[in-house]
Amino acid sequence: MKFSNLDKVGSTLGLALLLSVFSLPFVSLQPNRIMPGQSIGLLDAASLTTLTPLLALLALTIMLSLLKNVIHIRMLITLVTLMTLLYTVGVSASQLLVEASPLARVSLNGGFWLAIFWLALLITDATIKLVLGPLSRLALVTLIIGSVLILLASGYWDSLSLLREYHNQTNFWSQAIRHLQLSLGSIIPAILIGIPLGVRCHRSASLKAAVFPVLNILQTIPSLAMFGLLMIPLSLLANNYPLLGELGIRGIGAAPAVIALFFYSLLPIVSNTALGFDQIDASVRDAATGMGMSHRQRLWQLEFPLALPVILTGLRVVVTMNIGLVAVAALVGGGGFGTYIFQGLGQTATDLVILGAVPTLILAFLFAIVIDTLIALQRGDKA
Repeated sequence: MKFSNLDKVGSTLGLALLLSVFSLPFVSLQPNRIMPGQSIGLLDAASLTTLTPLLALLALTIMLSLLKNVIHIRMLITLVTLMTLLYTVGVSASQLLVEASPLARVSLNGGFWLAIFWLALLITDATIKLVLGPLSRLALVTLIIGSVLILLASGYWDSLSLLREYHNQTNFWSQAIRHLQLSLGSIIPAILIGIPLGVRCHRSASLKAAVFPVLNILQTIPSLAMFGLLMIPLSLLANNYPLLGELGIRGIGAAPAVIALFFYSLLPIVSNTALGFDQIDASVRDAATGMGMSHRQRLWQLEFPLALPVILTGLRVVVTMNIGLVAVAALVGGGGFGTYIFQGLGQTATDLVILGAVPTLILAFLFAIVIDTLIALQRGDKA
């Protein structure tokens, strides 16, 4: 193989994948959901018949990662390897539990998680090198998520401790809805207030000088401190005005979470809106005025569309940040996936923590992908 044909990024990722899969524990066999268990490598996790397809695909993926001119094939094989890895870990859990006690659990270990990480990076690298358009990238993510959901629905993962924790939680989907409600309940008001405020800051230097320091200070307050600061005034309001308490405005629950997240959302939206309008060339505005456009027409037909990609970039930051911070809101009774994270920490149940953390990460990732697609389409990238 010629050195010029060597893919440096791909070969690095392939080597990392190889080391992660074969040098780190793949799963752990625990006596119960809390006690630490025995770490088991990939080669000992299942029968040779079960492992053969995965091992062959891993070898092929690593070999293809070395080459520059087989990106299409690498993408396809890596996707198949990812799905095979997910299938194999479920089957291996079933095989390990055959002779174990009824309370035994099989948990995912570092080798599995790092293998997923490196395979995801290989797919991302191939996506970049193939110069896929925004809609194609979105379709690829939809395909992967859909395949994972089909695998989960098929029951192959039911023997894993993570899925056992899921089946033990009767309110998982209501907590998922709660997580979205808290996120969107803070983001939508921040958009409705932040975008007009950003436009005003663009047009008024004095207003910008007054608003931005306040928003910067709010952004520096730690989330737990913000929740604590809001609990006292909201509790007083609920005590003095019982109607507000009946409406859900209390010192704990959704109210302090939504208000705190609203404050955190303002700075990225206001600053990116002002920046987007600042970057519009003055000659473009002059040309629009010379064409007879009114102030309102120029705003909606020219300035806002030109500034929209920058505004959406700020929105992307807000959405991913808020989805993560909603998890912390569980400490003040806000609910959401953070409930499982803190319950798991209290019970030293790692898989319960993962049950809250992984959906939070996936939710933030999906929203980021959708907004990235909108930004790319707005900028005129090829689909």
